[in-house]
Amino acid sequence: MGAIFEQLNTILWNIWHYPDFMDFLDILLLAIFIYQMIIHVRNTRVSQTLKGIVILLFASWLSGVLEMRSIHALLTWIINAGPVMLVVLFQSEIRRILEELGNFDTGNFSDGQSSDNVIDEMTLAVMNMSRRHVGALIVIENGIRLNDVIATGTHVDGLISQPLIENIFEPKTPLHDGAMIVRGDRVIAAACLLRLSDTTGVGRDLGTRHRAGIGMSEVSDATVLIVSEETGAVSLAEGGNLERYLDEQAVRNVLHRVYGDGAGSQRMLPLLQFGKRGQKRDDEQSSNPEN
Repeated sequence: MGAIFEQLNTILWNIWHYPDFMDFLDILLLAIFIYQMIIHVRNTRVSQTLKGIVILLFASWLSGVLEMRSIHALLTWIINAGPVMLVVLFQSEIRRILEELGNFDTGNFSDGQSSDNVIDEMTLAVMNMSRRHVGALIVIENGIRLNDVIATGTHVDGLISQPLIENIFEPKTPLHDGAMIVRGDRVIAAACLLRLSDTTGVGRDLGTRHRAGIGMSEVSDATVLIVSEETGAVSLAEGGNLERYLDEQAVRNVLHRVYGDGAGSQRMLPLLQFGKRGQKRDDEQSSNPEN
């Protein structure tokens, strides 16, 4: 623990006494990186873990000052083993970050139809299934490619339309059980298998469909729309979080956020892109507090 503080003191001393242009550039890039990482992990279980790490570091420092040798030795051992423990606990989140860093595509929109038409067709299909209590699990691919998930289902590759979506999820049809993967303005696959979320905070009234939607949003940047077969309620899963009881306007707002700004015609750095999506989601929620 003392070595960590010694290194921090050395860094601060060098910054104070020998600053040059590259030092300022280094600090600026580090600040941008930290800011983007905070945006990326906020409101997820990673953010709670980071708070725990800060408390653990403070407790280790305090036990050293108070000369509580046994507790200080235990905390020091935990801190030294921390990197390995974090990799094991958050392997899915680390994979997600690395995939976003390596993916510069923000969408795949063909010339088949406009984004407004896609939004209208998907909204109409979702609300019709909600009124009829038809269960549905729609995964909209964003920056991270979901080829491994697509491989578990049946290839469709058809333009998005209300009849196509409703027909896929019609009960007792071959493709109704599983997730539908959407890429741009096309339905790529149906009846896909998703990993269930292992989050303990999920309500007991939520079934497999909702847990699969949350699990998909935990390991990718996908936007997942879920229609409950029991209640007909529409839910949204993003970033490991679940927002329930969306009405028609809320569904349109979500789809406008996904397909807006040229429906994937822009390209930007993935972490900046993720931050922009998060900011749009926060603005949308603040303007619709009833949702």
